Amino acid sequence: MKKILTITGSLLMLLTLAPSLKAQEEAKASPFSLGADFYSNYVWRGSILGTGPAFQPSVKFNTGGLTVGVWGSFDASGYAEVDPYISYSMKGFSIGLTDYYYPRADGAFTSDSTNAIELNAGYTIGGLSLSANYIFNEASVPASAGKDKYFQAAYAFKNFSLTVGAGDGWHTSDGEFNVCHLGIGTSKVIKVTENFSIPVNGQVIYNPEKDKLYMVVGFSL
Repeated sequence: MKKILTITGSLLMLLTLAPSLKAQEEAKASPFSLGADFYSNYVWRGSILGTGPAFQPSVKFNTGGLTVGVWGSFDASGYAEVDPYISYSMKGFSIGLTDYYYPRADGAFTSDSTNAIELNAGYTIGGLSLSANYIFNEASVPASAGKDKYFQAAYAFKNFSLTVGAGDGWHTSDGEFNVCHLGIGTSKVIKVTENFSIPVNGQVIYNPEKDKLYMVVGFSL
């Protein structure tokens, strides 16, 4: 009788846990994901955009090497950016398109004046990552004459990472090609509870072309 009760109890426990386990498996298998980052300020390719703390949400769909998503950045000063993108990666190589869109600027989403379309290409091997970017069209917001280029190399060591970036067009004050991003960063995971941790990262960024120094700290949820 004791054995029967033990077996019955085990079966009931499995039946109780089954829906929960199934939900967890479905969540893990879902191709959709959400994210939210909070940064002390928004520094992009060596230039600060907006003022003050920035909230940066994201949503994406991933299947195989294909990723389709939307990333945004918003702050209390009124700065707003929404960037739809699509990319495909395979064996360390990636290629994609990003639409830099500013919803609070004049013009609708379909207006060429508020959309800068950029081709993105990258390669990652070990701790080394390389990227090349090229804007196709003219856009008044952001100010781009088209044909803007940006190249970046980064290497992740055990406890920190180094980044070097150079570009022209909207990346520099005079539009000429120059180094505009020198960065050193690190990250740490803060354990809040047994099952909840918060990844925190920080960067010190120097833009030699504009002679500007920035410090950025943020965390992700």
